[in-house]
Amino acid sequence: MSHTIRVQRDRPVQGAILTVSDTRTAETDRGGQLLRRLTEQAGHIVVDSHICKDSVEAIRGKLEEWLRIENVDVIMTTGGSGIAKRDVTIEAIRPLLDKEIAGFGEYFRWLSLTEDIGTRAMASRALAGTSCDKVVFALPGSTGAIKLAMNRLILPELEHLVWEATKHKHYASRQ
Repeated sequence: MSHTIRVQRDRPVQGAILTVSDTRTAETDRGGQLLRRLTEQAGHIVVDSHICKDSVEAIRGKLEEWLRIENVDVIMTTGGSGIAKRDVTIEAIRPLLDKEIAGFGEYFRWLSLTEDIGTRAMASRALAGTSCDKVVFALPGSTGAIKLAMNRLILPELEHLVWEATKHKHYASRQ
């Protein structure tokens, strides 16, 4: 049974997608393409997307740019969230977070364990949090993981999470 709270917004959620990979191109970025398609099919808007190398500086630089853009509500990354030496997405993102949404990573790993990949789920460092009044998700690079995260966790709660991250602005504008 779903207990999703629907939030009335004055505009669709607008997001940015970052693919972290040393090998992907615009043509071969299946994860980024899937994130875009699922986001847009849900009625939201992708205002920007980018592919960058597995580098803390490159990842953080792009995220900091998007964190300064007022109309970006959510930032989703794909790739670089595992345990390989080159996987540095989490190290790049975590210092930028104001608050971590621990339940996202916990629930994602549980769903991955029970529905998708089994015990390999323990190697995922998927994470979510808020930064500069935006919601940030760091997802694995596999399309199966992206589908699972988007369909079971992110899309059902995205409007509510964006509302929670920004409601202080809405209350301040009423005073």
